[in-house]
Amino acid sequence: MRTSIVRRTTASLALALMLAAAPAPAADKAPLAERVAATLRQIQGPGARFGLVVTTLDGREIVALSPDDRFVPASNTKVYTTAAVFANIPDLTRPDTVGGAAVRLDGDDVILEGHGDARLSSKAGCTVDCLATLADAVAAKTRRVDDVIGDDSDYPDERWSPGMGWNNIQSRYGTGISALTVDDNELAITVRPGKAGGAATVEALPYYAIDNQVTTVAGGKTALRLFRMPNSRELRIGGTIAADATPVELAVGIDDPADFAAWRLKALLVERGVKVKGRVDVRHRPLTPADDPKVRAGAPAAMAPATTPLLKLTPPPLIEDLTHTNKVSQNLHAELLLRRIARLRGSGSIADGQAAVEAMLESAGVPRWAYDFSDGSGMSTYNRVTPRASAALMRWIAAQPWGAAFRSTLPIGGVDGTLAKRFKGTPLEGKVFAKTGTLNQANALAGYMTAASGQTLVIAAYAGDMPGDASATTAMDVALNLIAAEN
Repeated sequence: MRTSIVRRTTASLALALMLAAAPAPAADKAPLAERVAATLRQIQGPGARFGLVVTTLDGREIVALSPDDRFVPASNTKVYTTAAVFANIPDLTRPDTVGGAAVRLDGDDVILEGHGDARLSSKAGCTVDCLATLADAVAAKTRRVDDVIGDDSDYPDERWSPGMGWNNIQSRYGTGISALTVDDNELAITVRPGKAGGAATVEALPYYAIDNQVTTVAGGKTALRLFRMPNSRELRIGGTIAADATPVELAVGIDDPADFAAWRLKALLVERGVKVKGRVDVRHRPLTPADDPKVRAGAPAAMAPATTPLLKLTPPPLIEDLTHTNKVSQNLHAELLLRRIARLRGSGSIADGQAAVEAMLESAGVPRWAYDFSDGSGMSTYNRVTPRASAALMRWIAAQPWGAAFRSTLPIGGVDGTLAKRFKGTPLEGKVFAKTGTLNQANALAGYMTAASGQTLVIAAYAGDMPGDASATTAMDVALNLIAAEN
């Protein structure tokens, strides 16, 4: 998910709904599809492309506008990823005995192992799935250690997918993907105003070397900028903060999550009186042996230690993470879910995850030409889907034994998640259950809605190439209200 500027307000949505509902001047109404297309053009203006398919659950198409054109799905990709998790993992309501992090001792070294859990936390006040619990286990066993090593070799070292924008890597939306994840692989930063004309105060854990260039301004506005080159530990924060502003909370992405997790564990060990004599180090697994420089030089591939873990955590059930992922559109969690199903099929690579999604879509009767995916979250600009493909998937999901459980993970219009502020005050408030998508010049929505007649309709709406990157969500929402009112 990428936060974009929404250029139309709730008031304009209400006005657009009134215009769409106004009776046509002609004696006979034009077909619904024509009126929907005209509404989209009227609200959005020229330049934007729209694709829209609305069907009944049995597949009867009510509206089909450019149904086989290919669009950037953005975070709508998460529909495909999370559905594949439902299709491949039988019981998602049990505690997650597979993904939890673990600690072990390898001689005098502490090994922190990741197995794909997205929810491990090192934050104060943590009560479930806590890095502190693993630190306690080490402190109870020994008071002196050498190196603290973060091992994320359960998945191959593919921290970013093809098509990820380099400018997103420094942000929380594009943080590195790793089997060893803590605190959502984000570093929290607080910026506080100083005296007018002077520097602001920047507070953060000392993982990055921070170049603070923020100026406090009297009577001005707060406008902060972050800049960090990929794989750099130097972070520059610039811009201005108003002298009377409340502290601003920022989040910066982590490029090497295994290193960050080991760094946090070292700090927790020191807090518990454990002397750490060595350094923080990492163990990554190359995508293939050919990618390992040691193997290319003739040495055997490194083997993981065979010692028994001191402790392995058991995170909460995956259904909770699936709900969180879809409701708030959490990119990192979606990527880790893709690798979780990839691990069931092979190495845990992106390609293995895509193979699982492709197998699911074949079962759903979606033709291969109708989609292409390069990641599990939708941050890749290489992803493409057709509205008809998404509609077919949503119908197939509804027919599965887990269809109702899947639907419960989706945002609800005017109620929660990324749809909390959409459809509010319209006839569809509380009646849209769908996953959103927002990326540069792309908007998407796929899921279900309850029409005026009470029947459930499948929806798949996409917009692309909007001039000025103007949001197309208002046009989409008006169009769906128009369709729902007449069905």
